[in-house]
Amino acid sequence: MPSATTPHALPGMILREVRKAVIGKELVLTKVLIAFLAGGHVLMEDMPGVGKTTLAMAFSKALGLSCRRVQFTPDVLPSDLTGFSVYEKSTEKFVFQPGALFCHLLLADEINRTSSKTQAALLEAMEEGNVTVEGKTYALPQPHLVIATQNPLGCVGTQSLPESQLDRFLMRLHMGYPEIDEEVAILRGKAVHNPLEDIRPVCTPEHLRELQQQAAAVYVDDRLYYYAASIAKATREHPQVTLGVSPRGTLALVQSAKAMAMLRGRNYLLPDDITQLCMDVLAHRILTKGSVNVGRILDEILHQVPAPVPDRR
Repeated sequence: MPSATTPHALPGMILREVRKAVIGKELVLTKVLIAFLAGGHVLMEDMPGVGKTTLAMAFSKALGLSCRRVQFTPDVLPSDLTGFSVYEKSTEKFVFQPGALFCHLLLADEINRTSSKTQAALLEAMEEGNVTVEGKTYALPQPHLVIATQNPLGCVGTQSLPESQLDRFLMRLHMGYPEIDEEVAILRGKAVHNPLEDIRPVCTPEHLRELQQQAAAVYVDDRLYYYAASIAKATREHPQVTLGVSPRGTLALVQSAKAMAMLRGRNYLLPDDITQLCMDVLAHRILTKGSVNVGRILDEILHQVPAPVPDRR
C-alpha cells in the first residue's frame, strides 16, 4: 500500500478494488466492509452461483489478507478446521499441524451442508480468535474474519444452523440475482480472463486493525445506547417472537453502526446508523412463531421505539 495513503481514504480504495470482480451489489459490498471494520463475521445466504465466493475472494485480495477456503461437505471433520497433532518418529514428539482456521479470512463455503459437530468447531474461533486442541489453546492470526456462504433451506443436503452459531455472525446478507445489465457486464468481464486477477492489495492486516480501532473509537451518546437496548428489549417482549435478540446482538448492532458512521466520515453515532442496519444485524437472531415474517416485526418495532433526537452539531 502506498505510504501516502491516508486512513480515511482506505475504505474507498478497498471498495474500488472489490468492484473489479463484483459487478453491482454496491450496498452489499459496503455492508461487508462495515462488518469487517466492526471486527465481525458475515453469513451470505443465497442461491448458488450469484457471486458469494467471488465476493469473499475479492475482499481477501483487496485487504491483503491470507485466505483459505473450505468446502463444507458432510465428511469435513472439526480437526480439518482446528488442526491436529501428528507423531513425528524422528523427534519422538507430537507436532501440532494447524487447520484451515489459521488464516486472516476463512471462506466457509456452504456451511449448512456439514455436520453440527463441524459447525461447532467454529464457535471458539469466531468468538475469541482462538482454537483449543487437546487441551492447548492456540491464537489465530489477527484480524480473524469468517465469511460463510449458505444455501437456502430446501436445497439438497442442507440443514439449519443452530441459534448459537447464527448469533456469532455479525450480519446476514443476501446478494440476490443481478440486473440484466449487470449480468451482461459479468459475461463480458469473464470472457477473456478472471477479474479477480485484476485486484491489487491496497491494505494490510495491520492497516485493517487500525481501521477497526478507529471504528471502535466512534463516540456514542448514552441515549443511543438506550435506543439500541430498547430495540433489543422490544424483540424479546414481542408477542409473536419466541427468541429475541441477545445482548451479543445488541453489541453487534452498536459496533456495526459505529463502523457505518466512520465510513460516512463521522466520529459520532446518529440514530440512522442504527436503524439502517437493524435488518442485517438482528433478523437472523430472532425466532418467530409460525410463519410470521421477522422483517415485518422489526419494522413494527422501529416504528414503536422512539429514536432520540440528535444534538445540532
